[in-house]
Amino acid sequence: MSYYEMLGLKKEPFATGPDPAFFYRSSSHNAALQRLEIMLRLKRGLGLILGDVGIGKTTMSRALVQAFANDHDYIFHIILDPSYKSEFQFLSSLVKMFGIKPNSRSTLDYREEIERYLFKKGVDENKTVVLLIDEGQKLSASFLEILRIFLNYETNEYKLLQLIIVSQMELLPRIKKIKNFYDRIGLKYIINPLDEKETKEMIFFRLKTAGAEDPKKIFTDGAVNFIFGCSQGYPRKTSMLCHDALEFLVMNGKAIADESVVREVAARTVI
Repeated sequence: MSYYEMLGLKKEPFATGPDPAFFYRSSSHNAALQRLEIMLRLKRGLGLILGDVGIGKTTMSRALVQAFANDHDYIFHIILDPSYKSEFQFLSSLVKMFGIKPNSRSTLDYREEIERYLFKKGVDENKTVVLLIDEGQKLSASFLEILRIFLNYETNEYKLLQLIIVSQMELLPRIKKIKNFYDRIGLKYIINPLDEKETKEMIFFRLKTAGAEDPKKIFTDGAVNFIFGCSQGYPRKTSMLCHDALEFLVMNGKAIADESVVREVAARTVI
């Protein structure tokens, strides 16, 4: 029997994977999602979402994709890690992702094939093509230049490629130096950590989503306050501490995580 079942839960409540079902929409995350949706529907071109490690950027991006799941006018493509070795490899990956069957193999040919693909989807078929790049801080200057060129593809009314880059903060000073790229940003938003109230709501939301009838019977207010003090509102750190606390309950035959429990697990948890 899994530990969460022993606590009356149906699922693992504090897994660190980007499951949209467990995505708590803080005020900052919700604002980012709403602004991204507006940007996509207006076809503004380039959106930049920034935030520190563990702030919930990847899970938020999965929630965005899920929000458009039933809208067949939008075609989403996702790059999880843009650590390509060369421009050719980057373009080759995009060609394959877009389902293009090129007639020849060169960077120039690939760019032309992608341009034709975007015009075919965006103009002939009236579709909106979205390229979402996670871990955007790994994009090299040459890859940013390729993306800038793709953003030049447009009709008189809108951009043919909607590009969303989700990144750690370190990307911002780099792209500020690339004026002809930075000027194309239609949306720039920085996701902030949760406050104490939101941290509590996130913990209880995830417990309820996992099947808890009364989350207050699993974590006391004192435990939640201490967790916030340790995590400072970063969702990943919060989830790690909560997971370790639940694991402690099962291993020690306890039913509720109070402040003494989370103090003990926090002392040996690397966050």
